[in-house]
Amino acid sequence: MTRYAKGRRAFVTGGGKGIGEAICHHLAALGVDVVVADIDEAAARAVAGAIGGLAAPLDVTDIERVAAVIAETGPFDILVNNAGRDQHAFFTKTTPAEWQALVAVNLLSVFATTHAALPAMQERGFGRIVNIASEAGRLGSKGGAVYAAAKGGVIAFTRSIARENGPKGITANVVLPGPVDTPLLRAAVAAGGEKLLGAMTGATLLGRLGTPAEIAAAVGFLASEEAGFITGEAIGVSGGMGCG
Repeated sequence: MTRYAKGRRAFVTGGGKGIGEAICHHLAALGVDVVVADIDEAAARAVAGAIGGLAAPLDVTDIERVAAVIAETGPFDILVNNAGRDQHAFFTKTTPAEWQALVAVNLLSVFATTHAALPAMQERGFGRIVNIASEAGRLGSKGGAVYAAAKGGVIAFTRSIARENGPKGITANVVLPGPVDTPLLRAAVAAGGEKLLGAMTGATLLGRLGTPAEIAAAVGFLASEEAGFITGEAIGVSGGMGCG
């Protein structure tokens, strides 16, 4: 069974819905004290109430606010950067403003939370940073160049943090989900129809969507004591989508 030292505390962004909600529930079930950060205050409070955690309404693109919230609620042993969003559009149809907005929520947010949480981890000599990127960040994405670029940045950033902080007892890893059955994906399928769903499931070797719980299980292990010799890794939890 995945093992945690008593009193471990985690800060999870995008924790109010989908994959983030599953991560919060999984960590709490393992005895971790969880702060649920989400731009949707009602969703954050609902999840926090369900798991006995603390809600932190937060726009992760607001760097100063991120620093303030982590200072108020920290320090943390575990940081899970899950907040993000996609936008399906071919590159030539993407405006500079859309590029900046997607990079802000998917990549700048990871800088902001890590910059705020890392010093306390360094001081304590322990830390687990688990970032949620996407197979798109490794493979690219037709119709999702900006999203793929931002998630590729998360992969490189994670590995750099791992290189800088290994001797300090801090690990940093990135999970790469494939298509996962979340409210956002269901909305996309509702707009795109069964053909889109077929393309998503067909991209995996298992022929199905993943579940938020499957992503959460990977995060739970990487954030545990038992994963102390795993760092700098980009781990696909994508039904073999990244197999090549």
